[in-house]
Amino acid sequence: MDRADIGIVGLGVMGQMLALNMARNGYRVAGYDVNADKVAQFNQNYGERNVIGCANQDAFIEVLQIPRRIMMMVPAGQAVDAVIASLKDVLEKGDLLIDGGNSHFSDTERRAQMLADIGLHFIGTGVSGGEYGALWGPSIMPGGPQEAWHLVKPIFEAVAAKVNDEPCVTYIGPGGAGHYVKMVHNGIEYAVMQLIAEAYDVLSRGLGLSPAQLHEVFDTWNESAAEDEGSLASYLVEITADIFAKVDDETGKPLVAVILDEAKQKGTGKWTSQDALDLGGATPTINAAVEARIISAYKEERVKASEVLAGPTPAYDGDRPLFIEAMRDALFMANLCAYAQGFALLRLASAEYGYDLDYSEIAKIWRGGCIIRAAILEDIHAAFAADPDLTNLLLDETFSAMVMARQGALRRVVGYATANGIPVPALSSALAYFDGYRSARLPANLTQAQRDYFGAHTYRRIDREGSFHTGWQELEA
Repeated sequence: MDRADIGIVGLGVMGQMLALNMARNGYRVAGYDVNADKVAQFNQNYGERNVIGCANQDAFIEVLQIPRRIMMMVPAGQAVDAVIASLKDVLEKGDLLIDGGNSHFSDTERRAQMLADIGLHFIGTGVSGGEYGALWGPSIMPGGPQEAWHLVKPIFEAVAAKVNDEPCVTYIGPGGAGHYVKMVHNGIEYAVMQLIAEAYDVLSRGLGLSPAQLHEVFDTWNESAAEDEGSLASYLVEITADIFAKVDDETGKPLVAVILDEAKQKGTGKWTSQDALDLGGATPTINAAVEARIISAYKEERVKASEVLAGPTPAYDGDRPLFIEAMRDALFMANLCAYAQGFALLRLASAEYGYDLDYSEIAKIWRGGCIIRAAILEDIHAAFAADPDLTNLLLDETFSAMVMARQGALRRVVGYATANGIPVPALSSALAYFDGYRSARLPANLTQAQRDYFGAHTYRRIDREGSFHTGWQELEA
């Protein structure tokens, strides 16, 4: 039997689709899962496609070429540690383990060091694109030792999504860099999804647009040419348009209308917010998206509160097409603020963790395959290519012009929503981020005076160097 070029542990949907992608691109793939039924199904369904499901771990290890390349497609957390524990003693020095799940970057750092100590390579690899992307081309974000990356580079470049014939994969950096970048990708994803949801809420509750009308709006937004300034063309806007067109087979109603308004989460957005706070990074739109999902889970409480707490009834009597155009510009500006926050966080993390990230390359591989792929990433890629030291996207000449031209639209949308009792935490946070970032002076001087008043924390002055403390009140011993 010909030996397999690569092995996959975990034959769930993502593992199976990625195996088929590799096989379609000319690689022989061995699959293994502790669930014997999944292995049997894998062989039954795909056994003639240059893949083989192995009945046990020993057979799996035996069929792999040396050095062995094994990609784990199992849930983050204990499952990854369990697979590593079962494999590390039967592998040989120079073999490579790849974690393709959504692991926390700190876990990746720990695992990489532990395996390096026994001579095994480890790559923490972010994979974005869902099951469709896994089969037809995801965006791939590998991090770890350079020599380990080269062991799998040809395979990853073959199976990754392609934009202008360029694979949406690149070496991200050492240690947990790959999983860190994937974590921030997911944080931006949270933000953009929430911004789109708020746009839907304002247009639905505020303007009374039906799902059919919303389909037309979002479809038009997505069909805008990618090269157009302010284009909303993106995967998330595209699928949103599709969702509004879907009719529920059982009730005949628009499917979106019968889905419970309670969003789940797996934690990557929360991790982004947590690490941003640890690093002193401002990610308010990502944070707002995480909090919006949390409050959506208070479904029973919200229903009770709606019977007790009154607010305005949304009403709009203006020019609807003009407001829809304002919403388009507001959504674009808010999306750009979310990307700006994410890339600013990557800069902080790169310095703190020694990742030496290439922001232009990251934007480049996010142009295809991944969930946040969007026309705007072409411009983000170009901005960082022109100025690798760009501290914030909002300072780029192209983007600063874009947001300044659209701030009026975002203010109009947020103002209307607030006046009419429609919650827009992500849109509001994007506007506040823009206003805070552009303010030469903020009221933090008062905050610092308060800290000095009650805690003698000192303050700095605008007219001289040094730290100062004021005796704000007389103290009697």
